[in-house]
Amino acid sequence: MITAQRHTTDAHLQVGPIGRLGRWTATHFRTVLAVWALLAVGLGVLGPRAETALSGAGWEATGSESVQARALIEKHFAGLGSYGQTVAVHSAHATVSDPAFTRVLEQVQVKLQRSPAVSTVGPPMISADRRSAVIRAGAARGANDMVRVADELKGPLAKLGTHAIQVDLTGGPGTWSDFNHANRTAMMKSELISWPVTLAILVLAFGSLVAAGLPLMLTIVGLIAAAGSLWIGTRIADISIWSMNFALMFALALGIDYALLLAYRFRSAFFGARLSAPEAVAATMDTAGKAVLFSGLTVLISLSAVMLVPSPAFRSTSLGIMLSVVFVLAATLTLLPAVLAKLGSRVNRFALPWLDARQRRSSLSAAWAERLWRRPVPYGLAALAVLSVLALPVLSLKTGMPSIKVVPKRDHSRAGYDAIETAFGPGATGTLQIVAPNTEAAQTAETARRDPGIARVMTPQSGTHGTTLVQAIPTSDPSAPATGTTIDRLRAALPGAALLGGPAAENHDLEAALSAKTPLVIGVVLGLSFLLLVFALQAPLIAALSVIANLLATGAAFGVAKRIFQDGLGHSALGFESQGFLDAWAPVFFFAMIFAISMDYTVFLLVAAKEHWDSSRGDARQAMIGGMAQSGRVIFAAGAVMVAVFFTFALSGPLAPKEMGVILGIAVLLDAALVRLLLVPVMLRLLGKWAWYLPTPLDRLLPDVRFGHA
Repeated sequence: MITAQRHTTDAHLQVGPIGRLGRWTATHFRTVLAVWALLAVGLGVLGPRAETALSGAGWEATGSESVQARALIEKHFAGLGSYGQTVAVHSAHATVSDPAFTRVLEQVQVKLQRSPAVSTVGPPMISADRRSAVIRAGAARGANDMVRVADELKGPLAKLGTHAIQVDLTGGPGTWSDFNHANRTAMMKSELISWPVTLAILVLAFGSLVAAGLPLMLTIVGLIAAAGSLWIGTRIADISIWSMNFALMFALALGIDYALLLAYRFRSAFFGARLSAPEAVAATMDTAGKAVLFSGLTVLISLSAVMLVPSPAFRSTSLGIMLSVVFVLAATLTLLPAVLAKLGSRVNRFALPWLDARQRRSSLSAAWAERLWRRPVPYGLAALAVLSVLALPVLSLKTGMPSIKVVPKRDHSRAGYDAIETAFGPGATGTLQIVAPNTEAAQTAETARRDPGIARVMTPQSGTHGTTLVQAIPTSDPSAPATGTTIDRLRAALPGAALLGGPAAENHDLEAALSAKTPLVIGVVLGLSFLLLVFALQAPLIAALSVIANLLATGAAFGVAKRIFQDGLGHSALGFESQGFLDAWAPVFFFAMIFAISMDYTVFLLVAAKEHWDSSRGDARQAMIGGMAQSGRVIFAAGAVMVAVFFTFALSGPLAPKEMGVILGIAVLLDAALVRLLLVPVMLRLLGKWAWYLPTPLDRLLPDVRFGHA
């Protein structure tokens, strides 16, 4: 075990505001601990309520025509819109004429009528072979509440069936209920698998069991505070349950990254520079603490861009992740330095005997940097070639809204969907709902009948306040591109006052909104990330090239995702059905997440290089090699943990966690291995002093930001 050495007690180091904050927390441990304990307890009491309060719906384009149509249907047609309950009763042999089948139908109707969330129950719609029936019930509550009602109804409804007759809750609420449950189960399974791997890597990275526990402290504090905050948020607006899932991932990711960086630098100052614990904390926060602050800001900037997508699910999920980032960042800047100072030499308790936990520079990282300095061009071209080849498939990437294939085959909504499709045709699962004034009802119905993409138009239904509902069954599956074409063609041909909605139309409108906003989100993320790097590094050229390198790695990750999820490469090994496209929400959402994580490592490396550039008074070689030697081990360890965590999601059940795990895991792997530890150091080598060149006009505008102390 490594013991403390004698430390100096000289005057305080000259440090900036972040360093002074670190010194204050180091000398006020009880105060800091009390504040965080109160915060954790206060919000922790609310945290367990968050999961039940978070919503399952919200995947819609706010203000779109389909959402407007749904509101009118819910108001004037007893809630028979997209979030009404749909029950499929089907049998392989029995028909609706059989007494047992009739009895099951009656029991299903009674069960639905007794639910306070159901406004009306329609008569069964019978298939041509009389072996399937569909019962639709109107929604008496909002979309998110109807998903919760589906959670409660699907089990009791299934029990009404017999060995020969199956009862399955399907439709919008039933599908979202099964989808959310499958994702939640998969993420919990992945977390259980990833924890042992994460702990093993952390122990190896930190070199001691005590230090390895620091990221867990930050993660737990961040999650408790974020969960409680999310519950408070649900009192104001609906928040997607995905916000909690992604918040957990980001709390773990940033907790590991930040604790690695700060603990690594603290031990260097405490053991290597022989500073007292408070001064070691002050020195750590004045350098690594600033890097953490800028890193956290880049993460928040990337995630805030998702707010530009006009969808409650996207905005609330982004909000949930940002809350976890804010709390983890706050704990890193206050609680972690206080704990480090309190631990002192005990930070290395239970150290691994073969690792020197006091070492500031990684000899392996330094040796690798020396090699890159000697031969930058071959290594740089190799990295560029690999990333370019992997990114090429992005040019043929297709996206679409999730199909029923994202729901496990055994779930009720999938079984009911398949039964309806088999009995009534592929478009029956995505019936289009058109609301029109009574004066335009006949024209609306006739227009729908004439459309080549419509298989059948049901009898128009009169509603309140002079409205009529025309329901049309497309000839194609709801997720097929042909259905989207039919929706656009119908909207152009329908009378001016008619509004076209329904589940398929809502998906189509959200996909259109995502397509329209994705370039803007990407542009905002790139632009703001560049500006923040310029502010932090005072070096526009290397900031711009780093952003471009991040973009190339992100493109490579999506290129691999195209080969896997669109083309079906390795689908048997990963255990999923290819939809023939990537989910439409993946590019915008995962781009922001990937960029947030990759900018994390960018800041760590370039801040370390900038610190050496300043301390060496403009030695480009020392900046590149010293920056790599100081940050390489942290980036490698943090990247290894993230890859392990993300790839466990690729082994989980449904398609959505697999897409997330594969795309994020590959992105972090490529970013850490090819960009951060190879391409960026090569750029620093080739640019030399020009990497840190600051034009005079820009120098006058920017404040003097330095990552060092006197």
